[in-house]
Amino acid sequence: MTTASATALPTPRPAPAHPRPVSDVVTMVRRSLLRAVRYPGLTAFLVLGPLVMLLLFVYVFGGAFGAGVAPGVTPGAEGRAAYLHYIAPSLLILTVVGGATSVATSAAMDAAGGIMARFRTMAIAPGSVLSGQVIGFLLQALTALVLVLVAAVAMGYRPGAAPLDWLALLGLFSLLGLALNWLCVAMGLNARSVETASNTPLILMLLPFLGSGFVPVETMPSGVRWFAGYQPFTPIIETTRTLLAGAPVNAATALQAIGWCLVLGIVGYTWARALYRRERH
Repeated sequence: MTTASATALPTPRPAPAHPRPVSDVVTMVRRSLLRAVRYPGLTAFLVLGPLVMLLLFVYVFGGAFGAGVAPGVTPGAEGRAAYLHYIAPSLLILTVVGGATSVATSAAMDAAGGIMARFRTMAIAPGSVLSGQVIGFLLQALTALVLVLVAAVAMGYRPGAAPLDWLALLGLFSLLGLALNWLCVAMGLNARSVETASNTPLILMLLPFLGSGFVPVETMPSGVRWFAGYQPFTPIIETTRTLLAGAPVNAATALQAIGWCLVLGIVGYTWARALYRRERH
């Protein structure tokens, strides 16, 4: 066989670039943080929402509600101080929840604008697109937590947490934030519009009110008390309240709090990844 008659081999194409998961996640986190600068309304909501509720519940309702959460105190200044110590942990939880509702809106904006469809065609790690939003909004929520806590301290709140308690609180807030962010990313991708995505996660904002966040569960009617005792946020709030007070933590309650975070996180992660892989028409 001559060289001329030999079949010419096709010119090999260059191999596509391989995604780098860690680098891609960092890039997407940076994109999420830059979006916070471009859309300051989403970021302001994380801090202003809990701050408004803190001022409202302490200075308007606290004088009367304080006697209900701390028997023996008198209405007025003493009642406000008692109620501040009762609801400050709940408002920290609501700050984390607020960050999760914002990530639903962000995910819906990307999906509606075709950005996620574009990302699926690029040589990037598939999980980095959603993970970047989840981690980015978690960092914003943790920052907002510090600001809300500083405001509560300025109003007279005095946590008694030891260094190990603060470390445990950081772990609990991070775990809760990751779980709720994944769940809300899924809600945002599943929504048919950005407006729907901003409204769907509001049920998460209501759950602390239907738990031990603002009044003791024991004061509720039997049916509501049963729901409050078994919904996810009650053990999370109680564990947060105990850690902030520096008191011994109830092991069963803490395990329930961690268990609920894991369940919500697994459900949200699985749902979000399935929706991301699905072609949107």
